[in-house]
Amino acid sequence: MSDPTTPPLPAMPSGGSTGDGNAASAREVGAMFDRIAPVYDLMNAVISGFQEPRWRRRAVALAGLPAGGSAVDVASGTGRVAASLAVAAGPGGRVLGVDISPGMIGKARRDYAAVPGLDFVVGDAMALPAPDGAADAATIAFGMRNLPDYRQGFAEMRRVVRPGGRVVCLEIARPDHLLARIARLWFERIVPALGRLAGQGDAYGYLVESVRNYPPPERIAAFMEEAGLEGVTWTPLSLGMVTIHVGRRPLEG
Repeated sequence: MSDPTTPPLPAMPSGGSTGDGNAASAREVGAMFDRIAPVYDLMNAVISGFQEPRWRRRAVALAGLPAGGSAVDVASGTGRVAASLAVAAGPGGRVLGVDISPGMIGKARRDYAAVPGLDFVVGDAMALPAPDGAADAATIAFGMRNLPDYRQGFAEMRRVVRPGGRVVCLEIARPDHLLARIARLWFERIVPALGRLAGQGDAYGYLVESVRNYPPPERIAAFMEEAGLEGVTWTPLSLGMVTIHVGRRPLEG
């Protein structure tokens, strides 16, 4: 029997995106990630074909943290990107991981308690708990498609980085070529089945729909520019199945 005080999993039918953000409420998304926190890392490994570490390393490298640098990792989940950023920054570095899910943040704190310069807080990507210009870089990995307003998400990331600082977004994409169509069969048919086996069928059904409704790379680049970022580029990885966008906060403003 479900707990009547717990919100249901996000209902996101095809077309459930506004085009500018995810139609599911932040409360629903946070509750869903609380529930899948124990299986999240294992499922990510399987879903990505065990490519997630390679994608993460590329995103961290593109953040370009200097020695002793600082970063804010948004929608930090179980903390893998944040921990990798802390390692890249080295001694004296500071990394803050922010996620709306207390379950995810709790797991991140437990898993990476020994990493120096790394902290995790429960917070909203629409109003990040960090001062203006506090970081050398801001990152988000596989979280942008869950935000209710993509433009505002990028604007907040821009706000918390210093002038010249980088904003990096790693996200699933939907290229249209033969190998991508074959990969989509895996993602759209097998992933929900694996989710059901893990007792999280609704959550991984939501995952598929959130990817279907996420805008194409050129539209994401436009959101970044509209949020005040410059020099926006994107790089497809794994035959375009994921894309890394990078932009900079202008030196003036």
